[in-house]
Amino acid sequence: MGIAAAAAPAVPTTPFAAPASPARSPAADLLCAADLNGNGDAADPGEIAACVATSSGTAQCPIQQTACTLDGSGVYVCPYGPDHNCDVVASGGPPTCSPHACIDTNANPIQDELAVDDPGIPADGAIDADGNCTATIMIFAGRAVRCRPAGLKTSFQNCCKDKGEIVKDGMGSSLLSLSTKIAVAKGVFTGMKAAYTAYQAGATASAAASAGANAIIVGLDPTSIAISLAVNFMIEVLLQGCDQQDMDTGMMRGSGMCHEVGDYCISKILGVCLQKARGHCCFNTKLGRILQEQGRPQLKSFNGIGWGTPKTPLCRGFTPEEFQALDFSKIDLSEYYSDIEARTQSQVQIDMKGKIDAYLHAVGR
Repeated sequence: MGIAAAAAPAVPTTPFAAPASPARSPAADLLCAADLNGNGDAADPGEIAACVATSSGTAQCPIQQTACTLDGSGVYVCPYGPDHNCDVVASGGPPTCSPHACIDTNANPIQDELAVDDPGIPADGAIDADGNCTATIMIFAGRAVRCRPAGLKTSFQNCCKDKGEIVKDGMGSSLLSLSTKIAVAKGVFTGMKAAYTAYQAGATASAAASAGANAIIVGLDPTSIAISLAVNFMIEVLLQGCDQQDMDTGMMRGSGMCHEVGDYCISKILGVCLQKARGHCCFNTKLGRILQEQGRPQLKSFNGIGWGTPKTPLCRGFTPEEFQALDFSKIDLSEYYSDIEARTQSQVQIDMKGKIDAYLHAVGR
């Protein structure tokens, strides 16, 4: 749709005057989104924007905003076609237009999906009078979690960014500390929750991170976690606006304990994706993640299922029968061994059978 230009001067001028009363600012409740890179969503930086007020009291999308041009009759027209209006933004300037429509988020609310809430399999199941476990034993079980890459809900900060090895896999010098290893993930999650709760209650990021660090170390082997890295991590993610599960996943992911399953959409408006999430299976140790990644392809029970879907990852452990069926000669543990090179020779010589026996003892078999 064109608008008439001022008739007289040879050099075109803008004939628009500011309205008598200020136009309502659309930034708070109008937005626009466009799939600029053609990947099927509008969740990437630069693909979502708040609409801007115009001098006529409407709103215009700033994405791919371009200057209108004069036609032969002195009317401003939009290069994108007659269906797009030319208007002057409230801050002034020449008439512009955009190929993208503004969406009223009051009339069309953003639809958000709740984060995956998977506590994982409890470490202790029911036992009989003789102390034997009556529940299904799962070896190297994980939990489904998600983190959010840069998008609308994270203020375009990447909450999936690895922050370094905060949780240590080779904790302690004894296999008897394996039960402590199982508890480390829970301790980390407890700490992150304490930090997030404190931050939401008004604490500074530094104070919240300290509260989280204190919660993490209670009852844990101090060699199991890099507290200084954990504090720096919590400060950074709290300032970025990442939520508790972003923190949980980021810490475990950076420590090599997570398998990324894939991306899925968690926030939409009118069917357009505005925010993605990355589904993961996270385990208590890096060794657990390695064995799961290389062991599952060997088992028929995982054929056609794999890791589930990004939205609902399948993170169950191996049954004892499945675990016994694994061919460890086909499993490459070099990644795990490289992490324990600095340990003493006696520790390196502990064989796989001893580790598995200790794990089964820890889960009550």
